[in-house]
Amino acid sequence: MEAPENRAGRMNIVITGHVDHGKSTLIGRFLADTHSLPEGKLEEVKDSCRKNGRAFEYAFLLDALVDEQSQGITIDSARVFFKSKVREYIIIDAPGHIEFLRNMLSGASRAEAAILVIDAVEGVAENSRRHGLLLSLLGVTQVLVAVNKMDLAAYDRGVFERIKSEYEQYLSKLGVSPAAFVPVSAREGKNITSPAPEMPWYTGKTVLEILDGFEPLVSNEDAFFAMPVQDVYRFSGDNDERRIYAGTVVSGVVYSGDAVSFLPSGKTARIKSVEAWNAPPKFSAFAGEAAGFTLDEEIYVKPGEVMVKKAEQDFFNERGGFVSSGDRIRANVIWLGVRPFSVEKSYLLKLGGAKVDARLECIERFLGDEPEDSTETRQALSRHECGGVILQFSRPIALSSFYDNACLGRFVIVDGFDAAGGGIVLDNLSAQKAWESLAGLEGLDGGGFDGFDGFDGFEEELFALLKKYFPHRFASN
Repeated sequence: MEAPENRAGRMNIVITGHVDHGKSTLIGRFLADTHSLPEGKLEEVKDSCRKNGRAFEYAFLLDALVDEQSQGITIDSARVFFKSKVREYIIIDAPGHIEFLRNMLSGASRAEAAILVIDAVEGVAENSRRHGLLLSLLGVTQVLVAVNKMDLAAYDRGVFERIKSEYEQYLSKLGVSPAAFVPVSAREGKNITSPAPEMPWYTGKTVLEILDGFEPLVSNEDAFFAMPVQDVYRFSGDNDERRIYAGTVVSGVVYSGDAVSFLPSGKTARIKSVEAWNAPPKFSAFAGEAAGFTLDEEIYVKPGEVMVKKAEQDFFNERGGFVSSGDRIRANVIWLGVRPFSVEKSYLLKLGGAKVDARLECIERFLGDEPEDSTETRQALSRHECGGVILQFSRPIALSSFYDNACLGRFVIVDGFDAAGGGIVLDNLSAQKAWESLAGLEGLDGGGFDGFDGFDGFEEELFALLKKYFPHRFASN
């Protein structure tokens, strides 16, 4: 079977900013200036504005939602598409209102790059800071800051430089280094797809040129294989005795005949067949595909476990990290719930297909403007606060560092019936304990690891691979 369509020519970007700073207008401009609208759409919207006695605005091109039309705010993370000469873009228009930050969380988590929009007249707003922080938490590192409405600031360079200085200083605290700050007027189409003669003092690239220079993320097909088990199906009719382990492949590729393991149970088997609904027989499954598998032996696996290649799991393949089981993690969390995220309460955590009870063990640090010593007296995150925390689970689940596998490294926290927070996994502390146990073996602690005296052939190969792919664990004192 051939691999799915190559997505190298497509990029997901999130456009975010405070309410009324001009996100929707910017997106409308992208659609119009790159000729990405359906034929006649622009004229249709302009004609509708004339009939209703309204001045045309490019933001109206996005007014597809009833709530948006009636309230004048973008409520859902809407997806729109446009093309440049370099690639296709999927734009996630993330809400700017504080009340809808949950929607932005779900939108930004799929983004490869981001445009942060700031009003030149209003300046850096509360949500401008929160959105920068959220993108930092979600690992979005390719960031462009568009200082919008420069036409209302008379294209004043001083206004632009003051905003740039203030916001650049704030983002640097978060470890975010924007690719560029661009002075723009989305309404007038200045510095969006073509240079603005009104701002000769700006000699940098346009917004579109900078976007075209961003690098797409490495394809999940090139990473280790992982598939959270969504369900296990058993058919009883027509003498069909197959037990099918179904889910969506989040990374890598697997083939019929491959040996697989399930985490956290550790059960192993070999793939007998790759199944697809109403499709010809298959011999492989790639990242992004929904697939089912039969195994050479029937084993009991619960939904929420993660299927991995046994060979990759054993030898921690070099293409992108590994999945491990753990019940204690270090994570970055943003809290959006009405009630505080407290050490005194248990919550439901959802990661991949797994659901597990979780408790906040401690807050190691606050992220943002919180004083550094505030963790000494605080045992909760309030609404809209972010922090580096330790979480303890009621049982082990399969997970990965967000930077090794985003799909298995991000999670949602449920308080009661509400999705109240989200975050990313930084470290599996349970796995670190295992490493500390390995370090207790002769030669691994203190002076570094020099040889394999006392080990058999398998152990020699295993520790050689460990040392190759995780040299920091074997560093000499």
